[in-house]
Amino acid sequence: MSWEPTLAHYLILSAAIFSIGMVGVMVRRNAIILFMSIELMLNAVNLTFIAFSRYRIDMDGHIFAFFVMAVAAAEAAVALAIVLHVFRHKRSVNVDEMQQLQY
Repeated sequence: MSWEPTLAHYLILSAAIFSIGMVGVMVRRNAIILFMSIELMLNAVNLTFIAFSRYRIDMDGHIFAFFVMAVAAAEAAVALAIVLHVFRHKRSVNVDEMQQLQY
């Protein structure tokens, strides 16, 4: 007897992962945790793309997921460089203390 997950299972898992990431973005003030939460949300979207691609039996979802991974890698590199620079000057990665970036 084999059990195979359906599209609904993948979508529920993706929604749960996305919700955890969204709560992390809204609740936490640490910049590193914020970026990790954003990455979690992007991975939830990738899971949705791959699930739809599997059930539609085409490669479009794989291509979108690859594009999202490339954008996420670039975003992480730039964001970590900014956080490192701010940490050198402020000795903190709390986003509430980064008000000078607004001007």
